[in-house]
Amino acid sequence: MATPTRGYRPLRVLVSMGTAALVAFGLIFVGATWSDATWAPKLALDLEGGTQIILTPVAESDEAVTPEVISQAIAIIRQRVDASGVSETEITSQGGGNIVVGLPGTPDEATLDLVRTPAVMDFRPVLRMDYGVPGDEEAGVEGLPTDAELDTEGLGLSDFGWITQEVQRDFNTIDCTDPTTMLEREPAPSDRAMVTCDANGLFKYILGPVEIPGTHIASASSGLQQTQFGGTTGEWGVSLRFDGEGTTLFRETTTRIRQLESPRNQFAVVLDEAVITAPAVNDIIPNGEASITGDFTRVEAATLAQQLSFGALPLRFEVQSEQQVSATLGSEQLQRGLLAGGLGLLLVVIYLMFQYRALATVTVASLGVAAVWTYLVITLLAWAINFRLSLPGIAGIIVAIGFTADSFIVYFERIKDELRDGRPLGTAIDRGWQRAKRTILASDAVNLLAAIILYNLAVGGVQGFAMTLGITTVIDILVVFWFTHPVMKLIGRWRFFADGHPASGLSPARLGAPGASRYVGRGKVARIAEANGQDADDDAPGPLVTPSGARPATPTMTIAERRAAAKAAAEQTQEDES
Repeated sequence: MATPTRGYRPLRVLVSMGTAALVAFGLIFVGATWSDATWAPKLALDLEGGTQIILTPVAESDEAVTPEVISQAIAIIRQRVDASGVSETEITSQGGGNIVVGLPGTPDEATLDLVRTPAVMDFRPVLRMDYGVPGDEEAGVEGLPTDAELDTEGLGLSDFGWITQEVQRDFNTIDCTDPTTMLEREPAPSDRAMVTCDANGLFKYILGPVEIPGTHIASASSGLQQTQFGGTTGEWGVSLRFDGEGTTLFRETTTRIRQLESPRNQFAVVLDEAVITAPAVNDIIPNGEASITGDFTRVEAATLAQQLSFGALPLRFEVQSEQQVSATLGSEQLQRGLLAGGLGLLLVVIYLMFQYRALATVTVASLGVAAVWTYLVITLLAWAINFRLSLPGIAGIIVAIGFTADSFIVYFERIKDELRDGRPLGTAIDRGWQRAKRTILASDAVNLLAAIILYNLAVGGVQGFAMTLGITTVIDILVVFWFTHPVMKLIGRWRFFADGHPASGLSPARLGAPGASRYVGRGKVARIAEANGQDADDDAPGPLVTPSGARPATPTMTIAERRAAAKAAAEQTQEDES
């Protein structure tokens, strides 16, 4: 049985939420004054316009540029642009040949270079590796040569001699957990050691010079690994095959590094300056046909095979055109979308005022607080990760109005159920909250899970919808816990609501017959006043609670029990009449 909340201080909770909002406004002020933040959310390509680049992929060999290669090129460009923080980018193929890239706003030259530059894949030997977090800058530097002092004569590709003071300091200080780290680095020379991260940002590496260019990959495919007897091991892997020159180079590589200690017995596959895989060599590969195995899922193996296949046909991009484009939907469509959202909100407010009278002001205030927090979060995300608001994103916010209103309705209906059972308002708020918050959390958890799945499976505008849906779902939980419930605790102390004023939305008349009288069995009802030993007539008005404010002695019933009781009473009446 739920008991009234003890030690709960609603004013302190409200002050905490107000303080958090002030801090968020302060961050936006600081960002707008001393950085590139803005006071308004950034808009996506469909609402603001931007830059459109049309690229024509050109193969550096006689191989044809197939649709599969185009798809992989689009995936690589998207990965580059998303890593730079430019969201809501539109990347599509045009006529099966050209690639059209639409960048919202006014992208900088570095972002444009990410689109124009072809991807390069190389194989390099691993010299050192560690977790991808920065450490002591001078660790291990003493005794190493500088870049100017490096003598490469006689050095093997896996020798520690490639590591200079500058390389070691770079390795010590690189932060692979920062997604912008790799974007800010210059491409490494092919004949020198390089410091880099893996694509997931978990590990950092010192790699030797390029050993095998990716152009020597003949093919790559994923599948379940086979045993020597033709069966399958149940493990997903990637089968890799080199051309003639690549076979010779790979045989020399595997022969040399197989006998070295870890991690120098590994070779790294580097795509776009990042390590996509770094397998260890278990056997010498004389025929140029290798298998990369590990704890791969089917999707991970297929993705790696696609990346390796792209190394077999590197592309360069010819820029056919680069021009500014206007918004594809424009301000008129944005205004209509906002008008639709405003009308929907107005209808929700009208319904709530009709249903809950003065109690609806709590809902309206809660929706207002949710709107403020949505603005704050989206504006901060625009500054932090360059998140841009698209029309689908605005649709996600509008949809969330209904979800947020649902949370308030669940809470209020739980309170009304407790009042119908004869409890005073303070107790009804506590018990109703204990019952409602589980329902609210379960409902929002489903919405949040759907948003996360949709975001990870979709691209473009659908991702924007999923993003705003997830944001507003989390904000709904915060507002209900940090604003709506504390406010209800405060108004529970007002006589206007506690005494059931007709305009409060909590009057006995509006709560219905089950609040003014109670079914006691055998087709009979009794006023709650009877619990005090009074003789009550069914036609006489009865108080909602006992004069002392205590819970009546009459046993309480759930909604389902009351409905069942009413049905039984109707059946009993029919039998008596017959």
